[in-house]
Amino acid sequence: MNFRQKSRSRLDITLTPMIDVVFLLLIFFMVTTTFSRETQIKIKLPEAEGEERDQQPKVISLTIDANGIYYVNDHQVINQKPATLKKAIIGAAGNSRALPFVISADAKTPYQAVITALDIASQAGFGRITFAAEGISNQ
Repeated sequence: MNFRQKSRSRLDITLTPMIDVVFLLLIFFMVTTTFSRETQIKIKLPEAEGEERDQQPKVISLTIDANGIYYVNDHQVINQKPATLKKAIIGAAGNSRALPFVISADAKTPYQAVITALDIASQAGFGRITFAAEGISNQ
């Protein structure tokens, strides 16, 4: 009788297939996340939700109607040339460039009119430029 134990080979767990599966899952999630981000870009402007302030600080207000006509502090700009608009903005601001500059544009305003106003406000030295938006009604 042979009572000696047979030498058994040692069992090893190979990690290579598991690492391959993890990398494939990582690649899958990276690719699907990229696709889902592109489908989320659906925006509707100009609406915003927020509380109104009780005391309104002095601001320079530039309003642009649906036809692209500019109004600086509720006074219509004589013509729609950028140089005239810049003079009107500087005249309304005086020496203070620290005042908030608010651009209020109609939803149907031509995009170029808004970009021109933003560019001219930046050239005039305003650093605090914001856009006004209508509040969302909770119905």
